[in-house]
Amino acid sequence: MANPDFEDLVETFEFLDDWEDRYRHVIDMGKAMPPLEEALKVPATKVDGCASQVWLVPKIADNVFTFRGESDAMIVRGLIAVLSALYNDQPVSDVMKIDAAAELGRLGLNDHLSAQRSNGLRAMVERIRETAAAAA
Repeated sequence: MANPDFEDLVETFEFLDDWEDRYRHVIDMGKAMPPLEEALKVPATKVDGCASQVWLVPKIADNVFTFRGESDAMIVRGLIAVLSALYNDQPVSDVMKIDAAAELGRLGLNDHLSAQRSNGLRAMVERIRETAAAAA
Protein backbone atom coordinates (compact mmCIF):
# COMPACT_ATOMS: atom_id res chain seq x y z
CA MET A 1 0.00 0.00 0.00
CA ALA A 2 2.86 2.41 0.75
CA ASN A 3 4.34 4.37 -2.09
CA PRO A 4 7.89 3.86 -3.41
CA ASP A 5 9.32 6.79 -1.42
CA PHE A 6 8.16 5.18 1.82
CA GLU A 7 9.48 1.77 0.75
CA ASP A 8 12.85 3.42 0.12
CA LEU A 9 12.72 4.87 3.62
CA VAL A 10 11.95 1.43 5.09
CA GLU A 11 14.99 0.04 3.26
CA THR A 12 17.16 2.87 4.55
CA PHE A 13 16.00 2.21 8.11
CA GLU A 14 16.83 -1.48 7.73
CA PHE A 15 20.33 -0.51 6.62
CA LEU A 16 20.94 1.85 9.56
CA ASP A 17 22.22 -0.12 12.53
CA ASP A 18 20.90 1.74 15.53
CA TRP A 19 18.15 4.12 16.48
CA GLU A 20 20.51 7.09 16.85
CA ASP A 21 21.42 6.78 13.16
CA ARG A 22 17.75 6.51 12.25
CA TYR A 23 16.91 9.51 14.43
CA ARG A 24 19.61 11.58 12.68
CA HIS A 25 18.26 10.45 9.31
CA VAL A 26 14.74 11.60 10.23
CA ILE A 27 16.13 14.98 11.31
CA ASP A 28 18.11 15.27 8.06
CA MET A 29 14.92 14.53 6.11
CA GLY A 30 13.24 17.41 7.93
CA LYS A 31 16.14 19.76 7.23
CA ALA A 32 15.91 18.91 3.52
CA MET A 33 12.25 19.98 3.29
CA PRO A 34 11.57 23.44 1.90
CA PRO A 35 10.10 25.79 4.50
CA LEU A 36 6.50 26.89 4.36
CA GLU A 37 5.83 30.48 3.50
CA GLU A 38 4.85 32.52 6.56
CA ALA A 39 1.47 33.28 4.94
CA LEU A 40 0.62 29.55 5.19
CA LYS A 41 1.31 29.37 8.93
CA VAL A 42 -2.21 30.29 9.96
CA PRO A 43 -4.68 28.79 12.46
CA ALA A 44 -6.44 26.84 9.67
CA THR A 45 -3.25 24.93 8.82
CA LYS A 46 -2.01 24.49 12.41
CA VAL A 47 -2.35 20.98 13.83
CA ASP A 48 -3.72 20.82 17.37
CA GLY A 49 -2.47 18.08 19.66
CA CYS A 50 1.22 18.54 18.96
CA ALA A 51 3.64 19.68 21.65
CA SER A 52 5.50 21.79 19.10
CA GLN A 53 4.00 24.02 16.47
CA VAL A 54 3.01 22.12 13.32
CA TRP A 55 1.41 23.32 10.11
CA LEU A 56 0.16 21.04 7.32
CA VAL A 57 -0.97 22.43 3.98
CA PRO A 58 -2.77 19.83 1.85
CA LYS A 59 -3.28 19.98 -1.88
CA ILE A 60 -5.53 17.76 -3.95
CA ALA A 61 -5.16 17.93 -7.70
CA ASP A 62 -6.48 15.41 -10.22
CA ASN A 63 -7.62 13.26 -7.29
CA VAL A 64 -4.03 12.97 -6.00
CA PHE A 65 -3.22 13.92 -2.41
CA THR A 66 -0.09 15.82 -1.44
CA PHE A 67 0.80 18.05 1.46
CA ARG A 68 3.57 20.27 2.67
CA GLY A 69 4.37 20.93 6.28
CA GLU A 70 6.64 22.53 8.78
CA SER A 71 7.35 22.52 12.49
CA ASP A 72 9.45 24.56 14.86
CA ALA A 73 11.02 21.30 16.17
CA MET A 74 13.59 19.51 14.01
CA ILE A 75 12.48 15.97 14.88
CA VAL A 76 8.88 16.90 14.10
CA ARG A 77 9.95 18.39 10.74
CA GLY A 78 11.51 14.98 10.12
CA LEU A 79 8.30 13.21 11.09
CA ILE A 80 6.45 15.44 8.61
CA ALA A 81 8.94 14.29 5.97
CA VAL A 82 8.25 10.67 6.93
CA LEU A 83 4.50 11.26 6.56
CA SER A 84 5.15 12.94 3.23
CA ALA A 85 6.92 9.80 2.05
CA LEU A 86 3.94 7.75 3.22
CA TYR A 87 1.05 9.85 1.90
CA ASN A 88 2.19 12.18 -0.87
CA ASP A 89 1.22 11.35 -4.44
CA GLN A 90 -1.41 8.84 -3.35
CA PRO A 91 -4.90 8.81 -4.86
CA VAL A 92 -7.25 10.50 -2.40
CA SER A 93 -9.26 7.29 -2.06
CA ASP A 94 -6.13 5.37 -1.02
CA VAL A 95 -5.14 7.80 1.74
CA MET A 96 -7.89 6.45 3.98
CA LYS A 97 -6.77 2.86 3.33
CA ILE A 98 -3.23 3.40 4.60
CA ASP A 99 -2.70 1.90 8.04
CA ALA A 100 -0.34 4.58 9.30
CA ALA A 101 0.33 2.85 12.61
CA ALA A 102 1.38 -0.37 10.86
CA GLU A 103 3.45 1.41 8.22
CA LEU A 104 5.21 3.63 10.75
CA GLY A 105 5.69 0.55 12.91
CA ARG A 106 7.86 -0.85 10.13
CA LEU A 107 10.26 2.00 10.93
CA GLY A 108 10.21 1.28 14.66
CA LEU A 109 9.04 4.79 15.42
CA ASN A 110 6.52 3.68 18.02
CA ASP A 111 9.28 2.33 20.26
CA HIS A 112 11.45 5.45 20.15
CA LEU A 113 9.17 8.48 20.31
CA SER A 114 8.07 10.15 23.51
CA ALA A 115 4.38 10.03 24.38
CA GLN A 116 4.02 13.68 23.37
CA ARG A 117 5.67 13.08 19.98
CA SER A 118 3.53 9.99 19.42
CA ASN A 119 0.39 12.01 20.18
CA GLY A 120 1.53 14.72 17.79
CA LEU A 121 2.23 12.17 15.08
CA ARG A 122 -1.27 10.73 15.53
CA ALA A 123 -2.72 14.25 15.31
CA MET A 124 -0.90 14.84 12.02
CA VAL A 125 -2.13 11.53 10.61
CA GLU A 126 -5.67 12.36 11.70
CA ARG A 127 -5.51 15.75 9.97
CA ILE A 128 -4.29 14.07 6.76
CA ARG A 129 -7.07 11.49 6.93
CA GLU A 130 -9.75 14.13 7.63
CA THR A 131 -8.59 16.20 4.66
CA ALA A 132 -8.63 13.19 2.35
CA ALA A 133 -12.04 12.05 3.62
CA ALA A 134 -13.53 15.51 3.02
CA ALA A 135 -12.19 15.50 -0.53
CA ALA A 136 -13.24 11.93 -1.37
